Amino acid sequence: MAMQAPYAITLDRREGPYGEVVLRERGEHFEIIANGCFLMDTSDGRSERLLVDAALNALDALDAPHDAPHTPHHALDTSPSLLIGGLGVGFSLARAAAQSRWGRIVVVEREQAIIDWHRAGPLARISRDALTDPRCEIIHTDLVDYVRENPIGSLGTYQDTYDALCLDIDNGPDWTVTDDNANLYSPQGLAGCMRRLRPGGILAVWSAKPSPAFEDALRNAGFNLVRTEEIQVARGVPDVVHLAVRPA
Repeated sequence: MAMQAPYAITLDRREGPYGEVVLRERGEHFEIIANGCFLMDTSDGRSERLLVDAALNALDALDAPHDAPHTPHHALDTSPSLLIGGLGVGFSLARAAAQSRWGRIVVVEREQAIIDWHRAGPLARISRDALTDPRCEIIHTDLVDYVRENPIGSLGTYQDTYDALCLDIDNGPDWTVTDDNANLYSPQGLAGCMRRLRPGGILAVWSAKPSPAFEDALRNAGFNLVRTEEIQVARGVPDVVHLAVRPA
């Protein structure tokens, strides 16, 4: 007899400014549903972790001289800073916090419910160590609004800019959780991402499928070395990470 899939049990349901967000438990795993759309769960997490790895590997590749031994980030005077767009179930944050190479690690999350589920709820089992790491902080705001803000201070200095942006707030540039999120992938949104990056910084965007149109948008926005990496997952077709570099 075939095994019956476990039923989903709703643990919390919140109505917020962006719609409904739900935390469900299915067997041993948790899943987040936003406005009726499956966002992510704790059954694997491979692609969320590899999103961070891809950004760090891309930074290393840019740092490596073509005719000299590579000097890794951890051997330099400063460690690279990371912005993670979307807390989700916490795999990307936990991965980054487990890597000593990163310096400052910032997560931008717009849903207070998701933050609560990590700080004092079931998802703490994934993010507990990261949230006690002094390098890590959570900013409660909309990522689209955050990248629109001007990070250049009154004296012309860069404030709150990063060496890498790892964005995972949708199922991809062509499949957004809310209509407003499409602004992140627009020319204005990508210009905001560019401003949040330091020269030579890496933009990494998770997607459930490749998007040639988004690759074109990245090039049109002025990013260099645009490429797409496949991430093999246990279920179905591979996930992908879109990678691009802010010109130095």
